[in-house]
Amino acid sequence: MSAPEPVNGTPPDVAQRLQAIRVTIDGLDRDLLALLNRRAALSLEVGRIKATDPGIVFRPFREREVFDNLEAANEGPLPDEHLRAIWREIISSSRSLQRPQRVAYLGPEGTFSYFAGMEFLGRAMDYRPQPGLPDVFRAVHDRQCELGIVPLENSLQGTVGQSLDLFLQHEVFIQAELFCRISHCLLGTAAALADIDTVYSHPQPLAQCGGWLRAHLPNARIIPTESTAAAARRAAGEAGAAAIGHRSLADLLGLNVLERGIEDQPDNWTRFVVIAPAPADQQGREKTSMLFSLPDKAGALAGVLELLAREGINMKKLESRPLRGEKWQYVFFVDVECDLGTERYARLVEELRTLCHTLRILGSYPVGPHFDMAAHEALPGLPDQIGQGGL
Repeated sequence: MSAPEPVNGTPPDVAQRLQAIRVTIDGLDRDLLALLNRRAALSLEVGRIKATDPGIVFRPFREREVFDNLEAANEGPLPDEHLRAIWREIISSSRSLQRPQRVAYLGPEGTFSYFAGMEFLGRAMDYRPQPGLPDVFRAVHDRQCELGIVPLENSLQGTVGQSLDLFLQHEVFIQAELFCRISHCLLGTAAALADIDTVYSHPQPLAQCGGWLRAHLPNARIIPTESTAAAARRAAGEAGAAAIGHRSLADLLGLNVLERGIEDQPDNWTRFVVIAPAPADQQGREKTSMLFSLPDKAGALAGVLELLAREGINMKKLESRPLRGEKWQYVFFVDVECDLGTERYARLVEELRTLCHTLRILGSYPVGPHFDMAAHEALPGLPDQIGQGGL
């Protein structure tokens, strides 16, 4: 007796096994859907319980705890980074169900700030592009948006000075931080580099890719724009033009990815912070950022440093910046590894106030995760590499 004929090139026994597996998967999908809806119903109940609480729904430590618990329980074969990506969207949906969350960012859609927000907060948030960083701070301060995504510093180019200046002008608070590896691509409608005569981008990516541009497009006109997304939109409408930006801009605007990873130094990290009109909740805060100015006298800064050292507090960052409107006066931006908002440090904060001309606690928050924005995955446990502007 001859064997059954293959169906569409697939042997009948293989086709039967595949069909059985697909039926099982369909059943599991229905189970997952039911469980997700049960979880969503519980999230709605949490939202109703917290309805009288004017605080922010965003709870970075609780969300990190969820991720850590899932990874500890994960027996595979699902990789941890896939698990995080799935649950990031589940949590984003839960936040949105509890209370709509508007997120201000430096627009237009497609900037590195936009993609940083998507990586960290998920796609269920209501992202509101702003024309400039001052508008991001203003939208959060005026409670037009619940959260904002702000670039704070870059591992290659240092602090985003404008962000520090805006913290002085607006009473907003840091609720979370995240670190993103920035990788630049050359995007355009052309088919080859030989067709490119103009390159657009924000000044920062242009500087970070200067060596590559000189080596590969020495005769191209280099034109700065207000953002990488604006550059990509200009390139999309001009023959012979290209833009430097995030590779996902190609999908958004129908551009070709002409070259990947064109930054001169690949270890390019940007530190973003999530700002809000109110401080973060008191759970799991491991780091504090503050701004202070000092009296103009010898030993003023040394007194602050000695006080922190006496308490065994590790300082992660100390940077001075000219105080606008005050000739030869400076403000200091400091990160320390502790939660200065706890009762334990109440006396220390009062002592700091006596030493400083002005002191402002910008926020206490959990240490943030690292994301590879080229690979679209979280990189837990990396050292605290910091850095500016994914603009």
